[in-house]
Amino acid sequence: MERVTYSERGVKKLEHFNMQIYAGEVMGLIPVNAHGKQAILKLLQNNLPLYDGYIYYGGELVNSWRESSRKSNRVSVIQAQNRLVNGMTVADNIFVLRQGFRQYVLQMSVLKKQLLPFMQDIGMDISAETRVENLSSFERVVVELLKAVVMGYRLIVLDEISIFVSGKEMQKLFGIMRHYTDQGFSFLYISSHFEEILPLCDRTGFLCNGRLQKVVQKADMNRKYLQECLQGYDRNVWGYPENGHRRPAGRKIFLEAALSDGKKLWKYSFYVREGECLTIQAQDDQILKSCVQFLTGEESRIVMDGRRRKISADKEIAVVSQQPTLTMIFPDMSYMDNLCMGLARRMPDVFSGRKIRASIRREYIPILGEEVFEGSVEGLSERQKYQLVYTRIILQKPRVAFLIQPFMGADMPHRRFIWEMLEGLLDKGIALILLSVNPLDTWLVAERTLLLDYGGILEERRELEEHKNSYQFMRGN
Repeated sequence: MERVTYSERGVKKLEHFNMQIYAGEVMGLIPVNAHGKQAILKLLQNNLPLYDGYIYYGGELVNSWRESSRKSNRVSVIQAQNRLVNGMTVADNIFVLRQGFRQYVLQMSVLKKQLLPFMQDIGMDISAETRVENLSSFERVVVELLKAVVMGYRLIVLDEISIFVSGKEMQKLFGIMRHYTDQGFSFLYISSHFEEILPLCDRTGFLCNGRLQKVVQKADMNRKYLQECLQGYDRNVWGYPENGHRRPAGRKIFLEAALSDGKKLWKYSFYVREGECLTIQAQDDQILKSCVQFLTGEESRIVMDGRRRKISADKEIAVVSQQPTLTMIFPDMSYMDNLCMGLARRMPDVFSGRKIRASIRREYIPILGEEVFEGSVEGLSERQKYQLVYTRIILQKPRVAFLIQPFMGADMPHRRFIWEMLEGLLDKGIALILLSVNPLDTWLVAERTLLLDYGGILEERRELEEHKNSYQFMRGN
């Protein structure tokens, strides 16, 4: 991509954007903010009209400001969204659903023989007859990757994969990627986590405000150069705690829950202290899905301090779903009604009580701003939407708040803002339980991590010291 300027509805998404990805390379991309990231993915896949610049693929000009074919490029993008066709098998998705396939009579035995060498090459054992809806998230990523390889897509983009693939599985994925880079395939690996980028990528670029602000070359991927070019990056963007100070924790809150693996009900007991942040790290995406179904189920119940409670109605329990700015804000309701939804568990008459609502407005105008109460919630900025969701929790004043992958889909400035909002909840004495498959997002605020698997809690880790040491090692301190 050479000097690319691209606009949508009059807004410049990319401006004088330059990026080169070489054959057999893993190029890293750290979105310091999200502006321009989706535009890059669109332009890699489709030749949309450009305001300026040129795009080449395989050494050939495929798009320019002079002429845009609007045709698709042979580039695969793998994200959290499933791009495979449910109801069909792995073999069907890889071999049948592709351009140029001309057989009318499908023989599964033939497709299985075709798939076997690919699986053996990468050390995987996924049955050709498995329906894709029965795959784990990691297996789904592998199948999408294999499909791209079979279709001859020489560039494969992996966008924030670690938010739904566990750490152990990520190591397997890195090995598979290196296997294919040896064959000349190229990868663009997008991640907000420097711990993932450093050991995997040959070069790394920093995307900020629609431009590639800095590219770290392979020869410079060392301790000294990274410390120089990323000076201040940790404190200003990641919000790394300088002194590791933690507020004193309050009383223990004992919790008991039961998860189903489809065959058996597994019971779990653990505790969290008031004002403490605890991460529950699911060992794979199936356990994560079971946890999400449990927390968001209308009739789900949990035992807290010996009392059985309905999660969806209890005033002392709050649940923040993943990507809450999309899932927890209701556009057909006013800002005030959205804000008071949690408080309604404590004060059912809040929606009709004018004095209560007026009092809330007076108290929070200095914090939220007066303009948010006047307009539609659809017109709020992303930051204002996050602030709405977390202020709702403060108003509810639960003892325990469960947050499902709280940093999912957030760029770095919004991650920092979410951290600040979480710190505000902790300062109120609210116990936070963060649900994740990868601890890289949560270790800055979490004090403990419980590793969760079907059958029980595998182990407990103290997050701050363990990850601080790991982080300093990665940074060369």
